Amino acid sequence: MVFVLAIIGMICWGVAPVFVKTGLRDVNPLVGLSIRTFFTAAFLLSWMIINGSISQLKIVSTNSILLLCIEALFATLIGDLAYFAAVKRGSASLVTIIMSSSPLITIICSVAFLGEKLTIGRIIGSLFIITGIVLVI
Repeated sequence: MVFVLAIIGMICWGVAPVFVKTGLRDVNPLVGLSIRTFFTAAFLLSWMIINGSISQLKIVSTNSILLLCIEALFATLIGDLAYFAAVKRGSASLVTIIMSSSPLITIICSVAFLGEKLTIGRIIGSLFIITGIVLVI
């Protein structure tokens, strides 16, 4: 099931830049990100109300809320705004290839902060990512 969900995510992330590039043609990236964020928040809130999971919000710990807000700051606010601005100004395919190198940062941070093991597979995968970026650029 994890593999299927990852494939669905990959397909969605692969298609999304086409819509972003086209949608941002005459739109400021900040405005575009705001529209996307408002739509997503409204959709998620509606979904939580319909399936009854809205009540689970009150049992989320303060620590979890803080960590998720920090993630939102990095990924959604700063990361996505930089992504929107880059896609608006540049080639969607080049921008997404560079942005897709984020696993390199994740590997470094997960080893440094989460104590995960740096395996030979991850090292080789990282080298492939770097090689791919160099070839594209």
